[in-house]
Amino acid sequence: MTGTTGLLRQLARAHGISTAYTTDRGHRVEVSPGTLVAVLAACGVDAATGAAARDALAAHRERTAARLLPDCVVARGGTAPRLALPTGATAQVELEEGGTAPLSGPLPAGRHTVHVTVPGRTESAPLFAVPQRLPVPDGRHWGFLVQLYSVLSRRSWGMGDLSDLAELASWSGRALGADFVQLGPLHAVEPGPLPDPSPYRPSSRRYPDPMHVRVEAIPEYARLAGEARRTADRCAARARALNEGVLRGGVLIDRETVRALKHEALRAVHQVPLPPSRAAAFAEFTAREGQDLTDFATWCALAGVHGGAWHSWPAGLRDPRSPEVARAREELAAEVAFHRWLAWVTDEQLAAAQAAATDAGMRIGLIHDLAVGVAPQGADTWALRDCLAAGMSVGAPPDDFNPHGQDWGQPPWRPDALAASGYRPLAGLLRAGLRHAGALRIDHVMGLFRLWWVPEGRPPSEGTYVRYDGEAMLGVLTLEAHRAGAAVIGEDLGTVEPAVRTSLDECGVLGTSVQRFEYLGGSEGRLGPLPPEQWRRDCLATLTTHDLPATAAWLSGEHVELRARLGLLTRPEEEEKAEAAAERDGWLAELERLGLLPDPDGDVVALHRFLCRTPARLLGVWLPDATGDRRPQNIPGTSTVHPNWRLPVSDGRGRPVPLEDLPGRPLVAALARVFEGLRRQGENT
Repeated sequence: MTGTTGLLRQLARAHGISTAYTTDRGHRVEVSPGTLVAVLAACGVDAATGAAARDALAAHRERTAARLLPDCVVARGGTAPRLALPTGATAQVELEEGGTAPLSGPLPAGRHTVHVTVPGRTESAPLFAVPQRLPVPDGRHWGFLVQLYSVLSRRSWGMGDLSDLAELASWSGRALGADFVQLGPLHAVEPGPLPDPSPYRPSSRRYPDPMHVRVEAIPEYARLAGEARRTADRCAARARALNEGVLRGGVLIDRETVRALKHEALRAVHQVPLPPSRAAAFAEFTAREGQDLTDFATWCALAGVHGGAWHSWPAGLRDPRSPEVARAREELAAEVAFHRWLAWVTDEQLAAAQAAATDAGMRIGLIHDLAVGVAPQGADTWALRDCLAAGMSVGAPPDDFNPHGQDWGQPPWRPDALAASGYRPLAGLLRAGLRHAGALRIDHVMGLFRLWWVPEGRPPSEGTYVRYDGEAMLGVLTLEAHRAGAAVIGEDLGTVEPAVRTSLDECGVLGTSVQRFEYLGGSEGRLGPLPPEQWRRDCLATLTTHDLPATAAWLSGEHVELRARLGLLTRPEEEEKAEAAAERDGWLAELERLGLLPDPDGDVVALHRFLCRTPARLLGVWLPDATGDRRPQNIPGTSTVHPNWRLPVSDGRGRPVPLEDLPGRPLVAALARVFEGLRRQGENT
């Protein structure tokens, strides 16, 4: 190792940037100097030359030595944090609700500030006082996993909406005894064409998209008159025809058209004056949301004029705090007001859906999903650009799942900038996701600890891991979930460092266990299906996910045939089919060993009976599995050859099943019988 390279690696490690990593096969890979220089630059550190790296390392060491406090302090369970303070230093905690407290004593849960003083200076840092552990749901519970757009009723406008969600939750809670509905992300998407309709690539994670609104459910809709009424009626008629086309089969869900129709109708509804009580509620909402909502509504208004790619806007509009943006906000005041109102009516219907769930007896209700990142030119990257790493993208290193690695096209948090902000942007995202939820699913929860950064213009294999302050990130998460009274589920599939799972478990964050990956010896060893008693207790257990084949297709082997038709196989089709059949037969043999086969209701039901044999606290049923649907909602990396994120829930022949018809589906009834008594079983264990 040369002196310059050694300096570079020391500098990278000092900033939490990995200089080597271990593959899923256990091989050590050294990160190239070029990658380290690029990642350091994205963190505001110049390492382009040996002299620059030397100066940057010296400056970092000097700053670190002079620090009195870390960037963030976390106190768990009411205990005082352990801080190594210099001799003669005094410390005091400024409480969030006012007043002060000694650092050495117990602290109420909250976001406080610790001040440390030595002769000549005082240093401050945020202090998160959080519970030792989040409470996990009592007993055992089951519910449906759904992508909301795919659950259409006969009253929908071409895709499932928040009124459909309220109906699904109310029916499944009252009639079936379900305790939750887990959703895909409802985040706001970019305006204009959607070349990639994935809900996991949003424009903003802070606000839901108003295309999920049921227009007729807005109280002011009933008071429409004149041209506004004719506009809304015209949009509704077109939407009914679109909805009928989807439900008859053969027509894919077209969110662009749905969104355009709803926006036109919503503009008409927005013209109706609010009565005093609702005007007061709207004012409360806008006051609560503050600058976040102002930024989001301003971005939406500017995007309507200049397009959604803010990097190409006039230079003065690229900075949300610039005088040019302030002037544009005044000029576009009516449009900004409209987008504020859209956020409010969407929030109202989300609240109504959660209320419908809990009123139906659901112990948890809605489980919302927080995507791992956002589109690179969306609303959040504009408003939060100082906290995001420019020229970097989140992804995954090469592994058996994808030997080339993955680039998800989403900018990561800058660890230094996030810490300097006191983690307020992260807290805001979490607070938004938890507001109308009984639990929040965190996509790729390992990202609280480290993320794979890919420099722009380089392949994913030339990235590296960048570490975050996991204690601080978990502290923010724990505090926000505690305040919301909600549980947290971490999507911890794939390569996970053992210490990460330990930290998540200690904080009460539930994991995710999927039958396709649960094997003795791990997914690689494949020594046979993991017996049910060896599954985790503190997790959400399911058979499949939105990125995996439907269970009926997995049982029949159709998923291999589909991948062959799409040209996705890396081996001869017969080899793939043989491996898939062996995997399936291994699981069926396990079911036979447990006396779960033959099952009069079929293998899908038997597999769900297997889930009930596990100790998992939460059991999820992929809704398409309950209708016999064989088509995957998403096949990663195939947006141009497969209708990802555009399929309605259907039966085994691909015929869409409206929400109103779910109660009459025999498989739905059979699965509900599987989970009868689940609450009592959990309470007695």
